[in-house]
Amino acid sequence: MELNLEQIPREKTLSKKEFLQKYFRPQKPVVIENFIEDWPAYSKWSLDYMSQIAGEKEVPLYDDRPVKHDEGFNEPHAKMKMKDYIRLLKSEPTKYRIFLWNVIKEIPQLQKDFKYPDFGLRLMKGLPMLFFGGSDSHTFMHYDIDLANIFHFHFEGKKQCILFPQSETKFLYKIPHSLITREDIDFANPDLDKWPALKNAKGHIAHLEHGNVLYIPEGYWHHMKYISPGFSMSLRAIARKPKNFGKALYNIFFMRHFDNMMRRWKGQKWIDWKNEEAIRRTELIAIQK
Repeated sequence: MELNLEQIPREKTLSKKEFLQKYFRPQKPVVIENFIEDWPAYSKWSLDYMSQIAGEKEVPLYDDRPVKHDEGFNEPHAKMKMKDYIRLLKSEPTKYRIFLWNVIKEIPQLQKDFKYPDFGLRLMKGLPMLFFGGSDSHTFMHYDIDLANIFHFHFEGKKQCILFPQSETKFLYKIPHSLITREDIDFANPDLDKWPALKNAKGHIAHLEHGNVLYIPEGYWHHMKYISPGFSMSLRAIARKPKNFGKALYNIFFMRHFDNMMRRWKGQKWIDWKNEEAIRRTELIAIQK
């Protein structure tokens, strides 16, 4: 038995009006296949080009090890020069990923290679973020702290994206006071006997290739798996729904700091309690259902 996932609609291209009517207002994901051919990045950006232009930059690397109580928020697991990291990506499978690497801050000249598209939303122009990964590397299932609308532009390689709306949170074994689900769930190939509530969750799936754009609506859970080495760039716009905007403020100004305080106070016991509570709360919902 597999997850209940429907294919994300694919459009060759979309006008602003079509995007707003068909996808943004109803908050539905979409893959736009032919949208960035006029960007210099479309033909220039590759792993080799990134190695050439940013090779000497030291980059933070992350893998899929479980969260520990003594690790800070988004603290990297390793560091490496970009050229060495890309050489590693191209030579063998690796769990190491780069995420939230700010283009403007790190390599300002890359700004000349892309545009801020007019989707009818005000994009945050200071936060174009790059994400890199090697074959079979993946993120945990998570949603972003600001519950933003995300436009995910993919370059090189193939990537699998699994999404769930916030309405499905109750079935996903969400970790309390956190933005992730249980880290021992492999959403690319889940054990539904071990995690039975997942059978009730209704989600979406898409595979991205070079030049594809994935729209991820506000607060959607997402799990990204690199089928082959590659990288993507995300642009974001703030949550427009009052409920989501309020939750974003809560996450940023309270939840994150409360969780860090509890880690310092309780240590690993806090992490263990949260993992156990994720199962208890999810199974409670499943019984009621």
